[in-house]
Amino acid sequence: MDILQAIGNTTLVQLGKVVPPGCGEIFAKLEWENPTGSVKDRMALAVIEQAERDGRLRPGGSVLEYTGGSTGTSLAMVCAAKGYRLRIVTSDAFSQQKLDHMAALGAELTIVPSEGGRTTKKLILEMVEVARGMSAEPGTYWTDQLHNPDGIAGYAGLGEEIWRQAEGRIDAFVHSVGTASCLRGVAMVLKRHDPAIRIVAVEPGESPVLSGGQPGPHNIEGVGIGYVPPLWDPSLVDEIIAVGTEDAKAMTRTIAREEALFAGTSAGANVAACLRLSRRLGPGSRVVTLLADSGMKYLGTDVYSPGAAE
Repeated sequence: MDILQAIGNTTLVQLGKVVPPGCGEIFAKLEWENPTGSVKDRMALAVIEQAERDGRLRPGGSVLEYTGGSTGTSLAMVCAAKGYRLRIVTSDAFSQQKLDHMAALGAELTIVPSEGGRTTKKLILEMVEVARGMSAEPGTYWTDQLHNPDGIAGYAGLGEEIWRQAEGRIDAFVHSVGTASCLRGVAMVLKRHDPAIRIVAVEPGESPVLSGGQPGPHNIEGVGIGYVPPLWDPSLVDEIIAVGTEDAKAMTRTIAREEALFAGTSAGANVAACLRLSRRLGPGSRVVTLLADSGMKYLGTDVYSPGAAE
C-alpha cells in the first residue's frame, strides 16, 4: 500500500453537545483523516490520474495550480508521490501553515499579495491570471480547479461512503462551496440513491453571491470566491444558507472545545448551517456534513490564536 491508497474511507461521527433539544441528528465526516488533513486529497488524486490517462500530463511534466492552500497541499502530496514538479500560485490571505505545508512537500510557491489578509473576488481573479501566464510554459499541466470537472469525480467515492455509513438514512447533506466540485460530486451520488435528500450549500454571509447578493471580503478560507463558480450546478441544490465569518469562527472553536473536533473555519460554517437546518427539520431527522480539514492548518490564525473570542 502506498500513500495514495490511504485517501478516503474517513470516519463519520455524530455531534452531541452542540446540538440542542428539538433538533435532529447531525453527523460529520472527518476529512482530516486523509493524508494531508483535507478532503481535497480526493480531488487532487482524481485530476492528476485523469490527466495521466488522457495524456495531458506526461512523465517529466510539471503541474500548476492557483490555490488557497488545501488543494495545493493535496496536489503537492500527489505530485511528490508520483514524481512531478509542482508550481503553486497562492496568497498571504491564507494561513502560513498551509503555505509551509505545500512548500514542505516540494511545491514552488508564487505569492500574490492580498488586501488586508482577506479573500476577495479581485484576489482570486489575480491568482487565476498569474497561473494562466505560467501555464504557457511547455510541459505544464494546469489543473485549473475552478474550471476542471475532473475534480467532481474525485468526490463520488465520498458520496458513496456517506450513503453507506449513514445506512441510507439521510435527510440532508450540507457543505460550504468553494469550487463547488465537492458539493456537486456528493450531491450527484446521494440524489441518485434517494432524490428526496436535501442538498444545502453554505456560503459566507459577507459574500452571498450564490443567493444573488453582492460579493465582499471574508475570512472563511477555501470557500466563497466572490462570484458564482463555473462548476456550480443549481439544479442539484435545494437551499443556500449564508454564515458570517465570525459565526463560523465561533462555531469552529465551540466544536473543538465541546465536541473535541479540531477543524478548519469552513467546518464551523458547516455546523452552524446544520444547526439552523436541523431545528427546522426537527427530531427524527438526520443531517450529514463535512469537516473538510484539520485545525492544524489554522493554528497561526485568529481562529485558534491565544485570546480568540470565547
